[in-house]
Amino acid sequence: MLSITLDKEKAIVTLEPEGPLSEEDFETAVKVIDPFIQEHKKLAGLIIAAEDFPGWEDFSALAEHLKFIKNHHKKVKKLAFVTDSPIGKFAEKIGSHFVEAEVKEFPYAQRKEAREWILAK
Repeated sequence: MLSITLDKEKAIVTLEPEGPLSEEDFETAVKVIDPFIQEHKKLAGLIIAAEDFPGWEDFSALAEHLKFIKNHHKKVKKLAFVTDSPIGKFAEKIGSHFVEAEVKEFPYAQRKEAREWILAK
């Protein structure tokens, strides 16, 4: 399951996986995020918060995740990975080459700092 929180006032979405990601998780995220983007053109930030990376349920979930990234990376100003998983550092270094958003990794205990970074001009 994927917990999705949209702060409409600050234009920040927080995604918190609670177990392996499913195809339905990304379909639900699109239903929450896309109407906001259609109205406001862009998100100030996206926070992905998970102490450890849970992986995907199956290949279709991975494919839906990649489709989500492809369709949204130009519509997000900053992307914060808030995790203690080694994938956070990997995502910061590699992700910046494949997504338009500014990408930064934060330790899991620093969710507040990640939010402040997104809100900083």
